[in-house]
Amino acid sequence: MSNILIIKHGSLGDLIQANGAIKDIKEFYGNRKVFLLTSAPYSIFMSECPYIDGVIIDKRLPRWNLFFLYKLKKLLSKYNFSKIFDLQNSRRTRFYRNFVLKDLEWSSSSDTLESGQSKKDFDKHPVLDRMELQLNKNNIPTKYIKNIDLTWALEDLSKLTQQYTNRDYILIFPFCSKKHQNKKWPFFKDLTASIRREYKNNYSVLVAPGPGEFKEASDLNAKVIMNGREPVNIKMLISLISGAKFIIANDTGPAHIASHLKKNGLVLFGSHTSARKVSIENSNFKALSVKNLADLDVNTVMEEIKSKLN
Repeated sequence: MSNILIIKHGSLGDLIQANGAIKDIKEFYGNRKVFLLTSAPYSIFMSECPYIDGVIIDKRLPRWNLFFLYKLKKLLSKYNFSKIFDLQNSRRTRFYRNFVLKDLEWSSSSDTLESGQSKKDFDKHPVLDRMELQLNKNNIPTKYIKNIDLTWALEDLSKLTQQYTNRDYILIFPFCSKKHQNKKWPFFKDLTASIRREYKNNYSVLVAPGPGEFKEASDLNAKVIMNGREPVNIKMLISLISGAKFIIANDTGPAHIASHLKKNGLVLFGSHTSARKVSIENSNFKALSVKNLADLDVNTVMEEIKSKLN
């Protein structure tokens, strides 16, 4: 029997957003194996996902590297794929469609366009709406695409958190990727001081840095959570967020995790995109949007926190 391939390379937030679509695809093709082609940083995490039968790592080397492309094509040909769901919809995956996995049935955003609709117009829709339209075009029921379930990734972190606090805790995520510094609000250190003054010993303020973020985290006057000498892994991160009383984050992967866990919290948006487009808001997790994040003052953020936390 032939197999199904889903392509979603990352980032973390994008992969979290795709979990519902992945579950819908797996449920629809219940008698067939569903594999995920993704980047190495997410391979271990997604290999534990119950909606995936296997993970294939894409090193995403330059497309002019013919040896890499030959090896990738040879590897993928072993799996007898009959249908590809491109949830990444990037220039790389379009290249794969034309040269690596050609002559197979594909589903992508370009296949989802209505007559006369441009991809530019299609991409204005919120991300979960776009995935829903893509799956609907393939007659796949979309029960989970906007009801993302991350309970499979939760684990008991009480022994870890008790090393840092015995109280309820507020988690902050002041980081962003080097490519997207415009997503970064510059006043998290001042915010931490304000939270301490306002709530005194009621809450601990914790931060969980990723690789390369420890030095920045150490300067925030928050308690830095690590797994020994290493950053927490993705499942631990999800579990930490699940246990938090409140989350304050830039527009990054942890914010999407908090949103889909229905956590009480706040995500800070500049003009780089809108909260609507990335499908991040719900009744508990709200966006505070401004034109320029540097103009967003600590008092404004604190008033939002107090309105939701008190």
